[in-house]
Amino acid sequence: DAASPASLERIQDEIAESILRCPYSLQRHELADFFDTDANLSLGFTELHREEVLGKHQVREVLLRIGNGPNLIQLLEPLSPESPVAKQIEKQGGRGGFAHLAFRVKDIHQAYAHMKEKGFNLTQEPGPGSRGTQIFFVHPKDFSYLIEVVQEGPSHV
Repeated sequence: DAASPASLERIQDEIAESILRCPYSLQRHELADFFDTDANLSLGFTELHREEVLGKHQVREVLLRIGNGPNLIQLLEPLSPESPVAKQIEKQGGRGGFAHLAFRVKDIHQAYAHMKEKGFNLTQEPGPGSRGTQIFFVHPKDFSYLIEVVQEGPSHV
C-alpha cells in the first residue's frame, strides 16, 4: 500500500525534525566488499574499527573515517545466509550498495521516545550495536530507506 506524496513529505519532514533535535553526524553505511588497509589509506580513508557483530546482525564490520572529518562509512559483510545484510544483498540481485543512513544522537532513549510518539515504524527498541553503541532502526516504509539511530558508547563520546 503506497503512501501518497503528501504523506511521504510529512513523514520526511517529521523524521528530519526528530533527528535534528539531537546533535548528530552523518554516517553513510554501505554493503560492500572489504577494502584492504593500503587501499583505504590511498583513498583517504582511515580504518577506525573492525569487528564481527554476531547475534541477530551476523556481519563483519569495518568503520572508516572520511578524511579528517567526523563522517564515517561502515562497510558490512554478512557472516551467514540468515544475516539481514545477506538478505538485502540477495534482494539486490547479489550486488552490494547503499544499506542505510545513520544519525548519531546524544540520548538514544529520548530519540526513540520522540520518534515513537510521532508514529514512526521503529523496528526495534534501543539495543546493542558494534563498538559499544546503542542503536535502533526506522523502517524504510516511513522514509523510503532504512535509517539507523546511534548513540556512541562511553569510550567514543
